[in-house]
Amino acid sequence: MSNSIFHFSKPDWQIIKDTKVFETPIFNLHEREVKPAGKNQPSDFYVLDAPEWINIIALTPDREIVLVEQYRHGIDEVTLEIPGGMVDPGEKPIEAAKRELAEETGFTSDSWELIGKSSSNPAFLTNFTHLYLVENCKKTEDQQTEGTEDIDVHTMNLKDFLSLIRNGTVHHAIVLSAVTNMLLKRPEMCKM
Repeated sequence: MSNSIFHFSKPDWQIIKDTKVFETPIFNLHEREVKPAGKNQPSDFYVLDAPEWINIIALTPDREIVLVEQYRHGIDEVTLEIPGGMVDPGEKPIEAAKRELAEETGFTSDSWELIGKSSSNPAFLTNFTHLYLVENCKKTEDQQTEGTEDIDVHTMNLKDFLSLIRNGTVHHAIVLSAVTNMLLKRPEMCKM
């Protein structure tokens, strides 16, 4: 039973055929032949089958947020974000979150809370991003980036970080989703 106050009225479309047309280490491109309920004419759509992702709002005991600065190929820019990454095969999202936070930043914590789950872009992506709020983070180890990861770690007052969202400096949609979930579950964080 759903706890939602909204009840969907549109039925799911029927997937008639699903063909993998291209494979990469990050995602697979699928061509799907689908048919809307009550219609006879199928249509083709393309989706990216991607692994589950995680994103972490990590706060230090001084209530500073742990941030990562890195170059993003899709927009050809350096961005400021919260730590995150892909869930490896056979790994649970919480395990991936703990691993990614430690690898990207060297910060760890024993205080983890799942604050939401976002569909990254349901128009063409199959995956979800699991969003965590982590409190009392401390730098306990060295950063352990891998491959081409080139990440600078920063901490800043949460209120200052929220102002960077407000002015558009921080614009990554999944980061914005994590912050929205945090503020809905913990509105007192907005007053810091």
